[in-house]
Amino acid sequence: MPGRVFVDSNVFAYAQDAGSPAKQRTSREVISALAGSGDGVISTQVLQEFYVTATRKLGVPPLVAKGVLKTFAVFEIVQVSPVLIQEAVDCSILNQLSFWDSLILAAAASAGCSTVYSEDLNPGQSILGVTVKNPLA
Repeated sequence: MPGRVFVDSNVFAYAQDAGSPAKQRTSREVISALAGSGDGVISTQVLQEFYVTATRKLGVPPLVAKGVLKTFAVFEIVQVSPVLIQEAVDCSILNQLSFWDSLILAAAASAGCSTVYSEDLNPGQSILGVTVKNPLA
């Protein structure tokens, strides 16, 4: 593992997606390794996005999704703050990224992560000192 790693919500969503068994297996392995090492970091945004994706797109019952969210407590959780939002706006403008992707990067940088695991950004891209990797590729 490359030090502290920020995990985007799509990795957690694939862990619940029986329709993509290979990605489900890989995402579960990644989550387990990061939980075990203590190197995993997420944000309140990731918690929110996971819940919405799990319940709306994957059909996970709300109480089940809520139970899964409780297991995320093993990760360091970055609180999205007004300062972080301002940093994300700047990142979005300067790098021509969506605000939501920029907020993920800003949260990762604020937690001192060297890597973001995400399927939504370009692998190998480095922004705010954080390098993007797609563990599901």
